[in-house]
Amino acid sequence: MGLQLLALGDTAWTLYITFATIFLVIIFITALVSIIIVLFQKSNSDGIQGITASSETFFGKNRGQSIENKLKKWTWVCLGVMAVLSFALYIIGLIVQ
Repeated sequence: MGLQLLALGDTAWTLYITFATIFLVIIFITALVSIIIVLFQKSNSDGIQGITASSETFFGKNRGQSIENKLKKWTWVCLGVMAVLSFALYIIGLIVQ
């Protein structure tokens, strides 16, 4: 692959390395953010908490679900960004080859 890139010229090689580096840094950052977001999310299973009686109020319960929904939405956004950038990096690699 290196010989083919050198045949394209210095500009193509520099452009490829620049895009690859930027995409990989963004993928790494979104991976870390998605890991942190997933760790903040509540578990779907009740576990021991389901055995005991819950004394949550209506407003407290809705607030928690709102935060959970935002965390789930941002998890999907981060994973979508990672998928799109990974696919774009792969396509750029194929084009350059």
